[in-house]
Amino acid sequence: MKTAYRLSILAAAAASIGAGFLATSSAQPPQDKMYRPPEATIYRDAAYRGPAVFIGEAKPNLGLSWPVNSIRVASGSWELCEKTRYRGACRTVDRDTPMLNNVLRGLTIQSIRPTATGGGWNPNPPANDQSTRGNFAEFHTQPGTNGYRAPACTSGSSTAACAARTADAWCRSIGWNGSAREHMETVGGREYLADVLCVRSGY
Repeated sequence: MKTAYRLSILAAAAASIGAGFLATSSAQPPQDKMYRPPEATIYRDAAYRGPAVFIGEAKPNLGLSWPVNSIRVASGSWELCEKTRYRGACRTVDRDTPMLNNVLRGLTIQSIRPTATGGGWNPNPPANDQSTRGNFAEFHTQPGTNGYRAPACTSGSSTAACAARTADAWCRSIGWNGSAREHMETVGGREYLADVLCVRSGY
C-alpha cells in the first residue's frame, strides 16, 4: 500500500510542479557557487616536490610509504595526525606550508581529515532548497537545517534505510507526517538528503 501511495503522490506532485519546478530547480544561487569542498595536496618532499597525493576527503589511513613534508591547501582546514584513525599527536594546517617539519615537529603523518573550522569552510554545504507545496504533500530539492544541507544519515553508514528514517524525521520537524520519497546526493565526499517528498498522512 505504501508503494502504491508513493507512486500516486509522486504523480500528483509531478503534475502540480510542471514546468515551473523545472525552471526553478536549475537555478544556482550565489552561495552554491561560493562553496568549495575541502581540498589539499600532500608532498613527500619540502617545497611541494616529490610524489604527491590529492586529498579531497577524510583519510583515516593514508598508507603512504613516505613521510609528508609539505602541503598545499586549496580550501578548508586540515588536521594531520601521527597515527591512523586520527589518533596520537595532531596538528592543524589551513594554508600552503612548504616545510611541515616546522609544524609537525618530527611527526610522521598516518591520517588526515578536514576540520569544521578554519579557511571559511563548513562541513555542510549551503542548502539551495527549491520547494513546491500542495494540499497533501510538499517537495524539497535540498532539505536543510539552519541554511545548511541535511545529512542523509546522522550516524553510521549512509544507507537507503537510514536516509528514509532521516527524511521522515526531517519532514516531521517541518510539520508533515513523514517522507514518501527521498534520495541521497554526494557533495564533497559526504551524503546529503535530496528530492524529499513530505506527506500529510498515510505514507
